[in-house]
Amino acid sequence: MNRRKVKIIYTGGTIGMVRDYEDGGLRPFDFDNLLKQIPELNEFKLELTSAKLDPPIDSSNMNPEVWKKLLKIIADNYDEMDGFVILHGTDTMAYTASALSFMIRNQSKPIILTGSQLPIDTIRTDGKENIITAIEIASSYYRGKARVPEVAVYFEYFLHRGNRTTKYSSDHFDAFKSPNYPVLAEANIDIKYKRHALLKPSDDKTTFHYSLCGEITVLKMYPGISPKIVKHVLATPDAKAIIIETFGSGNTITDSWFIEALKKRIDKGLIVLNVSQCMQGSVKQGLYETSEKLKEIGVISAGDMTFEASITKLMFVMDRFSSLKSIRREMERDINGERSIDEVEFNCLDMDIQSMDSSETGSQK
Repeated sequence: MNRRKVKIIYTGGTIGMVRDYEDGGLRPFDFDNLLKQIPELNEFKLELTSAKLDPPIDSSNMNPEVWKKLLKIIADNYDEMDGFVILHGTDTMAYTASALSFMIRNQSKPIILTGSQLPIDTIRTDGKENIITAIEIASSYYRGKARVPEVAVYFEYFLHRGNRTTKYSSDHFDAFKSPNYPVLAEANIDIKYKRHALLKPSDDKTTFHYSLCGEITVLKMYPGISPKIVKHVLATPDAKAIIIETFGSGNTITDSWFIEALKKRIDKGLIVLNVSQCMQGSVKQGLYETSEKLKEIGVISAGDMTFEASITKLMFVMDRFSSLKSIRREMERDINGERSIDEVEFNCLDMDIQSMDSSETGSQK
C-alpha cells in the first residue's frame, strides 16, 4: 500500500520559532529540517513534505490576501496529497480556519490547523504533541475515505471544527474552545473520533474560491453608547455590511434614535448582522422586546455562529451575492457546519431558500 502523503504548511507563529541563544530572540526554524526537530515523526509510515509562506508572518498580520496564498498551496497540491497540516499563530487561527472552511467547497480531505503556546525548542513546549497528533489526524483514513474531511483546529488533545472555534485563553495550553458544537475527536491513548459530529466527505469535485469582500465594519454595543458613535460607525465610508455585537441572545437598546438609524441604513442597502457578545448561546431575534425591532427592520441573525465564522462567512457570501434577499438566505442557513438552525427562527424566514433570482445565479463567482 502506498504511504499516505501529508503536506505541512508553515505560516509563522510561536510553533515555528526557536531561540537564538546569542541574542535571546526567537527566529523561525527551517521546516526543511522538520524531521530533525521532531524525530518522532520518523515513526509514521508517511510521506511528509513542507511548504511555507515567504516570509513567515505573525498571525496578527493575517489577512484575506494571505488566505488566498494558503488556498493556492492547498489547491495546487490537493489531488496529490491525502491531508494538510497548517502551522499557524494562535491569535487569528480561528479566523483562518473559518475562512478556509468557506473558501473550499465539497471538501474530501483533512485540513488541520495547529500551533503552540510555547516555542518548539522549549522544554515544556506543547508544539511537538500538537504537530504529531495533527499529522496523524490529517493522514487518518477509513475504508478509503478521510475520517476528518473538513477544516479543523487541533490543540491540546482536542479537535474542533474550524468554523466553530474561538481562542479563549492566551495563558493556557488548551487555548481554543468550540462553545456551541461538540469536539470532533479527542486524543488520549487512542484518538477517538466522534463520527456523529463530523461532516461527511463529499463525492463532488472540490472547488476553491479565492475572492472575498472585506468591506465590513463592527459596532460593539455597550451600556451608554452615544448616538454620535453609532451614527459615525453606520456612516463608515465604503462599508457594505456591519456586524453588531449585541447583548445576550441578540438584544440591543430600544431607543427610537437607534432603531431609526439602523433602519435608514438598511433601507439604503447596508447588510446588518446580529452577533452575540456571549461566547456560548445563540442570537434569537424576537425572543425579547429588545431584539424584536431588529428582526422587523431586516437585521440578519447570526444564530450560534462565532464572531470569527460570522465575519469570514459574510466576506464569502457578500462576494458571491449582491441582493439583500440572497445574502440573508445564505447567512441564515448552514453552509458548512458553521451554525445550527433554530427551527422556530428558520420557519419564520420570509423567503424560500430553495429559490434564487436568475440574476443572482449569474452573479456567482
